[in-house]
Amino acid sequence: MNARFDPRLAALIVPIVLAPRLAAQAPQITLADALQRARQYGGQVQSANLAVLQSAEDTYQAKKASLPTLNAFNQYINTQGNGTPSGVFVANDGVHVYNEQAVVHEEALMLFRHGELHRAMAAEAVAKAKVEVAARGLNATVIQNYYAILSAQRKAMNTQAALAEAQRFLQITADQVKAGEAAHSDEVRAQMLLPQLQRDLQDAAANVEKAKIALGVLIFPDFSSEFTVVDDLNQLPPLPRVAETQSQATATSPDLKVANESINEARYDIDVARYGYLPSLGLDFFYGIDANQFAIKTEHSTQATGRSTLPNYQVNARQNLGYVAQATLNIPVWNWGTTRSKVKQAEQRRDQAQNDLKIAQKTLQGNVAGAYAEARAAFAQIDSLRTSLDLATDNLRLTIIRYQAGEATAFEVSDAQSTLAQARNGLDDGLARYRVAIATLETLTGAL
Repeated sequence: MNARFDPRLAALIVPIVLAPRLAAQAPQITLADALQRARQYGGQVQSANLAVLQSAEDTYQAKKASLPTLNAFNQYINTQGNGTPSGVFVANDGVHVYNEQAVVHEEALMLFRHGELHRAMAAEAVAKAKVEVAARGLNATVIQNYYAILSAQRKAMNTQAALAEAQRFLQITADQVKAGEAAHSDEVRAQMLLPQLQRDLQDAAANVEKAKIALGVLIFPDFSSEFTVVDDLNQLPPLPRVAETQSQATATSPDLKVANESINEARYDIDVARYGYLPSLGLDFFYGIDANQFAIKTEHSTQATGRSTLPNYQVNARQNLGYVAQATLNIPVWNWGTTRSKVKQAEQRRDQAQNDLKIAQKTLQGNVAGAYAEARAAFAQIDSLRTSLDLATDNLRLTIIRYQAGEATAFEVSDAQSTLAQARNGLDDGLARYRVAIATLETLTGAL
């Protein structure tokens, strides 16, 4: 039986072996880099930032709504003549009417009504808080994808080590068979392990690439998987105290801020809805021309008292350019309960916002408790997983020695190899589990 290494595995192992060299050619990404890049290029955060810009415009509009407006009013009316000053339509002031006026308008009571402005400012605060909500939600995805890459890379290296060990055992069995110290079935069993390990290595390489693709979509402006990540699985930060974690999470939670600002917005909605019970006072100032001739001053005989009034006294000329001011008080009397319905609807939105705050508080507490329990359990198992790895490593070494001395079977060696592979993957999974849990806690407390 040929015990030489399968050259087809070179295409799979070389990228893993040469990873440090490739790292110098591709950008190296830390977890902090990945989170920062995701905030910059993540679609969720960009959409939330656009919502902030839109809400800022609403606030600007609400601020300016209380200020006077200036409009230019331009109008020409041509009425069919019938021998009378007004023409066919008696409602008109003449056959030819020219209106060229500057109009200043002010809703006087808006100076004392600030509900719209306060509501717009609260809505802007909600939009800003939602940016952080989107960012933290994106953080969770980035953290999972980042450590998925590290876990996949570790498993690829573990599979590579298992394959090398299988190759060494195959060589040992071949030598034992040649020396007449082992049965040919031992060499067959050792050879049977290689195809599965080759397939496992292929899957491991594919898993690394898929994990990098998933993260690359989030952290680059254009799609790219040409990067490496810094392996920090062996860096184990201490487990924080649960009371401090809960306190920091509550103080920095964007979800709670969104809920609180939504309550404020709903309260101002009630104020705005109640404005429907109040009168409105409009002040208007007109300056310009409203005459039958488009001229500052007529240069021929015209009516002295108006454009179409009687008696038809004539004067040599009349001033057309001037001003008029008016005040309009509109008092609401009856609208079939529409205003009351709007107030009630606004109160219901406030109640819903208060209920959302309670839900957000309980959800946050549950998320922190769950992440803390996960981190605590993962941390407690790391020492045990390391011990299992040390024991499995020593067990394989001793089993091979016993096999070479004729005291163990090939089945025992293959079982020891399988146990060692599981121990390696188990430790790496435990390290990744703890780092993900810690990163999740740091996200909930605003540290990331």
